[in-house]
Amino acid sequence: MKIRDFINKDKRALSLMAMPAIILFCIFVLIPIISGIHISFTNWNGYSQKYKYVGFRNYIELFQSKEVWTAFRNTIIYGFGSTIIQTILGLAFAMLLYKRFLLRTVTRTIIYIPAMVAQLVVGYIWYFIVTYERGALNDILLLFGQEKVDWLSVGWRAVAIITLINGLEYAGKTMIIFIAGLESIPDMYEEAASIDGANGVQVFRHITIPMLLPAFTTSLVLNIIGGLKLFGLVYSLTDGGPGYASHSLSTLINTMYFANQRAGFSAAVGIFSFVFIMSVSWILRSYLDRKDAEYNG
Repeated sequence: MKIRDFINKDKRALSLMAMPAIILFCIFVLIPIISGIHISFTNWNGYSQKYKYVGFRNYIELFQSKEVWTAFRNTIIYGFGSTIIQTILGLAFAMLLYKRFLLRTVTRTIIYIPAMVAQLVVGYIWYFIVTYERGALNDILLLFGQEKVDWLSVGWRAVAIITLINGLEYAGKTMIIFIAGLESIPDMYEEAASIDGANGVQVFRHITIPMLLPAFTTSLVLNIIGGLKLFGLVYSLTDGGPGYASHSLSTLINTMYFANQRAGFSAAVGIFSFVFIMSVSWILRSYLDRKDAEYNG
């Protein structure tokens, strides 16, 4: 008996096959979320066995905290800024590398390699490039007779550098998604447009982009989520400094929990971050799916 026939005959088989995934989801996702919600209504310090319920005090403080709003602003910049960089570079690389030519595979691999390296490792590599003392970038400036720059000492500049690095690191992942999308577009559409007199720009605008909407949906949602929960680069480059100027919500949660011993407040920030990321990803996915249906439905 074929597996498909067995499933059609006994629907309980589907439930049995899904049980491991459901169990893992409950253990590693649902239970931690419920636990985090519970902790967010307490004043637990993360270590003591004693705590008391404080109601919505952590959430009220969250919306009044300057540090949280700074981290929230930075999180938006990291999420959307990195996504813009990744999308532009990823699409450009894909357009250049999806057709066959000498060393195409090697070039793709080189561009994709940074996405396979842990963010902490990438962050420490870049730290030795942009650090003030003996940083490679300042050594180059000194070589040309220029003064050294403390690149990470100013909040807005640190945020910009982290955004740029995150965008460069994952441009290769976006490239792979777009290459898969480009290779799925039938050649006959481009050939028909060329016969009708369309130039390269018109083909790209009216055929390539609409046909790539599913790839745009996948890459944008993944990149937005990755940028909004950015942790490793911020932690390794600035640890949220100077002060709280470059914190993301993820690194602020870490600081509040371990450094400030405010697990209850940290949990409230975590729940706020979770709801925000889920909302943004759902809105973006719904919008792009609707656009895809308009063009390709």
